Amino acid sequence: MTLLAETVNPARRLVTRIAGDEKHTPSSHSTLDVLWVLYDRVLRVSPATVDSPDRDRFLLSKGHGPAAYYAVLAAKGFFPVDWLDDMGGFDSPLGHHPDNTLIPGVEISSGSLGHGLGLAIGTVHGLLAQGYTETRTFVLVGDAELDEGSNHEAIAYAAAARIPLTVIVIDNQSATHGWPGGIAARFIGWSAAVVDGRDHDEIERALQHRDEHRPHVVIAAVAPKGN
Repeated sequence: MTLLAETVNPARRLVTRIAGDEKHTPSSHSTLDVLWVLYDRVLRVSPATVDSPDRDRFLLSKGHGPAAYYAVLAAKGFFPVDWLDDMGGFDSPLGHHPDNTLIPGVEISSGSLGHGLGLAIGTVHGLLAQGYTETRTFVLVGDAELDEGSNHEAIAYAAAARIPLTVIVIDNQSATHGWPGGIAARFIGWSAAVVDGRDHDEIERALQHRDEHRPHVVIAAVAPKGN
């Protein structure tokens, strides 16, 4: 790891403090750059505005590998960095799946795959009903998670209802079955961008795109799982 990489993304150093969930290391580290860009350049949320009703929302559906998420939240001051040293400990608020009742800045408890996209659609509906038309909602899912049937239903509904939502798919080629035409082909009726999942400027441009008349998907390609 270079000094430049740590300067550009301080969460890279912090994530090395987390131990005890090596099984999910690839799932977690594949999200590190996307999460950093999202919190550093895109989301309108901070520790000071974490309870503001008009804050932007981020939902981690890929909740089974939360180490990178925790590192980014700690780097941004949502909770003390020292919490990272005891992830999964008996009294630690940082579990192997994120808990929104224990961790500041976490919008949903997650880990069981296939729920985040549907929850994000409901979040958008609730915000619009309250008049928060400028508040953006993002949800991050894994490529293998797209095999869950609930996601197919949510994708189709979001397109039909023209939900102003941004979905981020981390593509580390871990899906069992794949999809003809690639991941973007699953998102019929959506605008789509495919980016290098380690290129911060590419990621930012894709995430800043906003279409008020249809949902948007950003597919962030990273090295295949296991490489």
